[in-house]
Amino acid sequence: MVHTQFVWPHGGNQVFLCGDFTGWVKYQQMVPVEGSAMTFVTICDLPPGYHKFKFLVDGVWRVDHQQFFKEDEDGMNNIILVKPPEIMIQPLVVDDCGLPIMDIDGLDDHHHADNASTSSNIPHETFLPLRAEDIETTRNRLSQHLSSYQVDELIPDSGKVFALDANLSVEDAFLVMHAEGLAVAPLWDEANHQISGMLTASDFIMILMELQRNHAIVANRVLEVSSVSAWKEGKLQLQRRPLIKVDPDETLNAVAYKILHNHISSVPVIYVAQGATFPQLLHVACLSGLLKHINRHFEYRIGYLPLLQQPIGSLPIGSWIRDIGGARELLTLLSHELLSDALRLLLDEHISSVPIVDSKGTLVNIFSRSDITSLAKGNVYARIQLDHATVAQALQLVDMKAHSRFETCTRSDTLQRVITLLSDPGVRRVVVVEGGTQRVLGLITLRDVFSLIFIDSR
Repeated sequence: MVHTQFVWPHGGNQVFLCGDFTGWVKYQQMVPVEGSAMTFVTICDLPPGYHKFKFLVDGVWRVDHQQFFKEDEDGMNNIILVKPPEIMIQPLVVDDCGLPIMDIDGLDDHHHADNASTSSNIPHETFLPLRAEDIETTRNRLSQHLSSYQVDELIPDSGKVFALDANLSVEDAFLVMHAEGLAVAPLWDEANHQISGMLTASDFIMILMELQRNHAIVANRVLEVSSVSAWKEGKLQLQRRPLIKVDPDETLNAVAYKILHNHISSVPVIYVAQGATFPQLLHVACLSGLLKHINRHFEYRIGYLPLLQQPIGSLPIGSWIRDIGGARELLTLLSHELLSDALRLLLDEHISSVPIVDSKGTLVNIFSRSDITSLAKGNVYARIQLDHATVAQALQLVDMKAHSRFETCTRSDTLQRVITLLSDPGVRRVVVVEGGTQRVLGLITLRDVFSLIFIDSR
């Protein structure tokens, strides 16, 4: 039998535990944790294997959605895997005469200490096997749901949407983006009365690197007088393509497809009334808005989307450090590395952000493409040398209190938990860390989530 702790962290007056190990007829009372008004615990002796259980909270049967749960012929239940206790076999150590030496105070303390400090040690976690039908069911049901809602579902009842004049100077454009916390902004072409494109933080990165390559000593003057359209059409010789947009009567499925298929972060929602001369910019749709919609509709019935119940450590999603493995290896940087190297990494690897870690791999911060707009404040870009400044110096300019920027989770957190975190418009990525040490293990972005759960059914 194995001592197994059960926790109910959601409050109540009286909480009981019941499961297949009690025959579903006996209730074991849980006791509140000292110093917490919300958490109740109890310990049971259970045989190794999978066990189903529920909580009876103030007379109401409850399932903890933060723990693994599943719906089957017995209804909706939490599930726990009880592992057999590990038997530690102490090696037999003998003296020069072949006689055994007894371990009194710990035979090999130094050896164990070395192992504990080794950065490559990852705690082993066992997850329930992922079923292919769970992936297919989730994708099909979600696609059907998104196909039944139109884009106007994403448009807030009140708020503001920005469009920048394409003739605005590069400096002023990125000052506005920084001040408003925008990662992307539509460009308005006054001459042709239309939205002509999208300005992104990646544009600013490429502009700065272009100036760096040309050793422009008049960078400040260049960005003061150069318009956004001039840079996008001439200086950087960017390949132009038709504006990717959506109409308010298109489906949410179409929004997701256009963003993922075209490798962009957002699309403008544009409405042209019959007989009207000018188009109306209604909204800028993005993946976080779609996730917020999904979370709102399925937060309390995620059994309908079985993939959302799975711990992220069991899913083919995101980037992971080499010790864990995965389809993509996670790239990290140290705080003292050069800003120019960080910017090249973001562009060359086609990634939106990179975790900043210390020498032990512990999370320090995140550096993202949108952070570079902070250099527009106070004309810092005109004085900074990308190949001399460090990532830490660049991050000092970022207002960490302006928005959440990123969140953290563990490998045992469910996909539903990650979706909830990413539903915040300011949060574009979730860093997976090791509990307790905060060592970085992986990174999950908005695009990673949709690449897993979305299937185009148009």
